[in-house]
Amino acid sequence: MTTRPTGDDLLAVFTRADLGGDQKLDLMEFTLALEELGLSWTRAETQDRFEKADSNLDGYISHGEFRAVLESQGWVEGPLPGARA
Repeated sequence: MTTRPTGDDLLAVFTRADLGGDQKLDLMEFTLALEELGLSWTRAETQDRFEKADSNLDGYISHGEFRAVLESQGWVEGPLPGARA
C-alpha cells in the first residue's frame, strides 16, 4: 500500500492478517499487516511497537490497538471513525 490507509483500509488489512480468525493479531500476524501497509520497521522496532500497542497486556493486538499504534506513528489518513480526540 503506497498511500496512508483509511479506517476501512486498516480494517481490511487487519482482517487479512488475522490468520487465526480470532479478531486479534499475534506478533507474526502484526508483522504481516505492517508489511502489507509497506512499513519497514526492524524486528526490534516491530517487537517494541507490538508490546507498546498491547495495552491490555494479553499478548495480542486488537483492531483498536492496531489502529492506535498506527495513529501514533502518523500512518493513518484523516480521523478514523470512533477515534478519540
